[in-house]
Amino acid sequence: MDDQLVFKGATVIDGTGAERYRADVRIGRGLITGIGPGLDGGRTVDADGLVLAPGFIDMHAHSDLALLLEPEHPAKVTQGVTCEVLGQDGLSYAPVDDTTLAALRRQIAGWNGDPEGFDWDWRTVGQYLDRLDRAGAGVNACYLVPHGSLRMLAMGWENRAPSAAELGRMRELLAQGLAEGAVGLSSGLSYTPGMYAGTDELVELCRVVAAFDGFHAPHQRSYGAGALEGYAEMVEIARRSGCSLHLTHATMNFGVNQGRAGELLTLVDQALADGVDLTLDSYPYLPGSTTLAALLPSWATEGGPQATLARLVDPGVRERVRHAVEEQGSDGCHGVVTDWATIQISGVRAPALADTVGRTVAELAAERGRSGTEVFLDLLSADELATTILQHVGHEENVRAIMRHRAHTVGSDGLLVGARPHPRAWGTFPRYLGHYGRELGVLTLEEAIARMTGRPARRLRLERRGLIVAGHHADLVLFDPERVQDAATFDHPRRPAVGIEHVYVNGTAVVRQGRTTGARPGRTLRRTERGTRAA
Repeated sequence: MDDQLVFKGATVIDGTGAERYRADVRIGRGLITGIGPGLDGGRTVDADGLVLAPGFIDMHAHSDLALLLEPEHPAKVTQGVTCEVLGQDGLSYAPVDDTTLAALRRQIAGWNGDPEGFDWDWRTVGQYLDRLDRAGAGVNACYLVPHGSLRMLAMGWENRAPSAAELGRMRELLAQGLAEGAVGLSSGLSYTPGMYAGTDELVELCRVVAAFDGFHAPHQRSYGAGALEGYAEMVEIARRSGCSLHLTHATMNFGVNQGRAGELLTLVDQALADGVDLTLDSYPYLPGSTTLAALLPSWATEGGPQATLARLVDPGVRERVRHAVEEQGSDGCHGVVTDWATIQISGVRAPALADTVGRTVAELAAERGRSGTEVFLDLLSADELATTILQHVGHEENVRAIMRHRAHTVGSDGLLVGARPHPRAWGTFPRYLGHYGRELGVLTLEEAIARMTGRPARRLRLERRGLIVAGHHADLVLFDPERVQDAATFDHPRRPAVGIEHVYVNGTAVVRQGRTTGARPGRTLRRTERGTRAA
């Protein structure tokens, strides 16, 4: 911990959205201890010409294993991130039992990897959070209880409504996870088995979340043909349950939604006017990223990963899949007919498939003289569902409109595994500041920082975080506003940002003079009866 350190002559942007001002800022014992002119005491950092902001909060992160495998976490600390929200999209590793853990390891290996020899020594949410705290990390972390994991524990991969007993079991497991410190519930309604849940099931679970003053973060049923209907369903769930709602990776993608962001934002504005506690996040890029298996129709994934792989060798099943993805529009691909030219391989687990990375399915199909669906299904079988992809389906006007909204926050949705993952894992936050802020003027610096700090801190009910205020925790970023920029590209996705000079987590430097320090001062921030834990 850096004790009695003064940032001299900083341009302070405090996270509220208020105008910047010049001041010295002193920290000590992990807290901000003074703000004003002429402060001294201890060491100093020359902050003249630099912006001092609260640490950035990533509202949608897939670092569930990365924080344990590479706890210094260079992908995020080099962007200025000091807190992440894990357990996203309804699928993560707590709570689990031996059976569901084995299935989850296979199902989301494309998101997080599946390291050999790793010690999976937890089963509950509380045990997972304890494991993170024992290891230490470069960032703080919050956790969402994943709905799909609850459903697996209660009823396996059944494509039906739960019985009263099964729903009661899900409610009980959810309440336990919230009591152990989770900040809310995530759902993945285009992934197995979450996609099998009806609206009423989600309402009942969100009532449990509301009782803990948490929030629901849904990956909704469609971001394509049924996007607006999907968003409307999430708002309905919030209204009926009384639960706060955070629309995660809020996008309007695919050709059917070009220029339609305004319709989503009208729905959001009406919900806010009616008293729904609603926020959203987005990433500042056009392509999306997920697993190749996510494109399968829901019926093909019933029963879990092993059952899915067994089906894919059946010629009759393969023809049904072809019809679903190429003619009908698979629910796994958001109800849109799949254009194989937009599906680019970003990572594989099997070394023999390494030459597919960076290629589109259409390119591979032309090269091999096979159809797109044949290549798709062959890859899934050969890589045991672990293949990850980029989907080139976004629209610039939609991205800009959504990021301007008053309920907007920032989430990277970045996958950290694979040979060529989406660059948003390393570039989201500086891209907002540099490309969309300084270069395009879509957001002022004050607006951009409020979306990364104070606003998400309020959603997470973080005590004494997200603002530069005396007595708050010293999660801080010092950066050059004229130089800050993302350097990660689709060809070179792991390049650290430019212009992020110093990053402090709980008063300890994790980046100093642009270089990571290896420090692990981060801790889990857990829900309590009074709110999210501050220390």
